[in-house]
Amino acid sequence: MQTVIGVMGGAAASSATERMAHELGRLIAEHTWVLLNGGRSAGVMAASAAGAHAAGGLVVGVLPDEHIHGMSLDVDIPILTGMGDARNVINVLSSRVIVALPGGAGTISEVAHALKFNRPVVTLGLELGDLFSEHRTRGILVSVSTPTQAVAAVEAFLERTVFE
Repeated sequence: MQTVIGVMGGAAASSATERMAHELGRLIAEHTWVLLNGGRSAGVMAASAAGAHAAGGLVVGVLPDEHIHGMSLDVDIPILTGMGDARNVINVLSSRVIVALPGGAGTISEVAHALKFNRPVVTLGLELGDLFSEHRTRGILVSVSTPTQAVAAVEAFLERTVFE
């Protein structure tokens, strides 16, 4: 079975965040993991997909609509949900580990869903303050500042976490 890593973040992202997302996508592909994101041609979704695709990786896009309009051209496997933001649950349940970059309410909802379902979360440049502090204490939420650190945290989660 392939290891799926979810990359979540804003459709509107700064150039620094997009650079981090692109590098993260490349590193995910180099580890032969599958990158899963929201599939759109914007922000963190487009940048992470482009990084993975350029490195020869496989990209799954879980789209909010029932069509591919606005989909990143770097998505290899589109999942059309017609569910709008309710697809966030699909994103996290389909991923072994979530890496969350800066975003808005949608990104925060993906982090919350992941933690609710006991999925490990790595935040990359996403400041949550004291939000979810109990999950930090339990060790399923960690924060890092570089894509390389994010991949190291993902590796650590994969080594110690059993998934069924």
